[in-house]
Amino acid sequence: MQICANVCIFAAEMVTITQIAEALGITPSTVSRALSGSPRVKEETRSAVLKKAEQMGYERNIIASNLRKGRSDIVGIIVPRIHREFFSNVIGGAESILNEAGYSVLICQTHEDFDKEVKALRTLRNNRVAGVLLSHAIASSDGTHVMDILGEELPLVQFDRVFSDLPGAKVVSNNLEGASAATAHLISQGYRRIGTLAGYMSSEAYVERLEGWKAALSQAGMVPDEGLVFYDTIVRETGFAAALKALEAGCDALYCAGDFCALGAIQALSGRGVSIPKDFGIVGTANESFTSLMTPSMSSLALNPFEIGRQAALAFVSGSVETTVVPMELKIRESSNRLSYV
Repeated sequence: MQICANVCIFAAEMVTITQIAEALGITPSTVSRALSGSPRVKEETRSAVLKKAEQMGYERNIIASNLRKGRSDIVGIIVPRIHREFFSNVIGGAESILNEAGYSVLICQTHEDFDKEVKALRTLRNNRVAGVLLSHAIASSDGTHVMDILGEELPLVQFDRVFSDLPGAKVVSNNLEGASAATAHLISQGYRRIGTLAGYMSSEAYVERLEGWKAALSQAGMVPDEGLVFYDTIVRETGFAAALKALEAGCDALYCAGDFCALGAIQALSGRGVSIPKDFGIVGTANESFTSLMTPSMSSLALNPFEIGRQAALAFVSGSVETTVVPMELKIRESSNRLSYV
C-alpha cells in the first residue's frame, strides 16, 4: 500500500539500470531485458542481474513502466480522511480483494476539500492507475469534475459518498432504512420530540439519512419539524453546538447522521446536567470503536466498512457497473435504551 497526500513521493536517489550494468560490466539493455524476464537473456546472466539489483537496492520505476504499458497494476483509492476508522476499514476490505487479484493500492486523502479531490484524481490518472475507488469529499457538490479528469475509459467505483448520475459501480449503505430504524427505536423508547443532527446535503448518503428520519416520524403519526433539523453537523464541535440548540428547542432525542457529532451532543448535554437516556436519547451512525467504550455507551447504526471495501474492489475486478447496497445494523446501548433505565 502506498499513501499520497495528492503528491506521490519517491526516493531522491534511485539505483538505475545503468548503474547495475556498470557494476556487472554488461550493457544497460541486457539488464533491462533480464529484469523484464526476456527469453533473450541467459539464465546465468539473469540470475546475476537479479542478485546485483537486490544488493544495490534497485526498485523498478513504476511510473516509467506504466507509461510504456499504458496501464498499471495499481488501483487508486481516494478517501476524505485516512485516519477515520470507517475509511481505514474500507481500505482494508478493498486491499483484501485487490492484493489477491495482483493489484497494489495507492491511497490519496482529500481532507474533505474539493481542490484536493481534483488533485488526487489527476495524480492517479497521471500515474496510469488501473482504476479508481472513490468516496467524495464533502465539498464536492457534484461529480462533473470526475469525468472531466478520468474520462470514460478509466474504471471508476464510488463507495459510501456517491453521485448517482456518474457512470460505473457504486457501493452504498442502506442509509434510508437504517436511519428510519434508528429513529423508530427512539420513538419506541418513549421519546416524542426527536430532532436530527443532519450532515451536508451535498452528500446523497446524508440526504437519505435525513429522509429516513422523516419517514419514521411520519409512519408514527408525528410531523417532522424542520426546526429540529440541524444541517452540516458531522464533527464533534458542531454536534456540541447543535445539541444545545436542540435542547433549547425542546428536543428530547436526536438521531445523529454521524458518531462524532453524536459524541459532541452527549458531551454538551452531560455538561448541562441532562440525564442520558432518562431525559434525552441519542443514536449515532457508523459504530465507531469509541461508542461502546464511553459513558454512557452510545447507541449507533453500524456500517460495514470492511464489506463496503470488499464489494468496491470486487466491482472493479469483475467490471461490474451495478449498485451494491450493504446493510446497516442498529446497536442499542445506554444512550437510547430508556425503557431499561426506568
